[in-house]
Amino acid sequence: MVLSQGGLVKSKLLGTTVLSLLLVGALTAPALAASPHFKKGGAPVCRITGTSTSKTVVCTGTLAGLGNEDVVIESTVSGFAVYQCQNKGGNIAPGQNRVLEGPSTTPTVIPSGEIKNGNLTFTTNPNTLSADPTVSGAEAGCPNGNWTGVNPTLTITSITLTISQGGTTFYNETVSDPNGLSGTVRFPA
Repeated sequence: MVLSQGGLVKSKLLGTTVLSLLLVGALTAPALAASPHFKKGGAPVCRITGTSTSKTVVCTGTLAGLGNEDVVIESTVSGFAVYQCQNKGGNIAPGQNRVLEGPSTTPTVIPSGEIKNGNLTFTTNPNTLSADPTVSGAEAGCPNGNWTGVNPTLTITSITLTISQGGTTFYNETVSDPNGLSGTVRFPA
């Protein structure tokens, strides 16, 4: 192949440009090739604590394969409260209706600087669901309008965890039980 001196310079310039682009692509590939997943034994676990009128959910887990952007974890909690009926004379009778509570969504943002070699052990911000201290007699299932729903007993029925990085959701799971969740709740990996 015969090249003029100007063609040789253009060829070297083109070769240097192509090599530079390939090098930049190779260096950025790990950031684009993130493959988030839970480490063995690191699937999310949520703990429910609280009183009969207020329950708090905190979740933990350990991720691997993360890229170099912030991680956003949203926990969403829903449930119901059952009230006793109280009349104007102070008499108490059981209510009948489940009064829906929630959903309550709480975000947790974990800065990218806390990710070490693609790994992250997280604890979510507390997500608290509370029942109103009183509701109308109709809401509580009381016999008539002369009653008020009092003394709520709150039950959590579902917890949803949504985890994303760089605007891409890679985990969205719900654990639910219509009769209630309590204590420790385990999520699938």
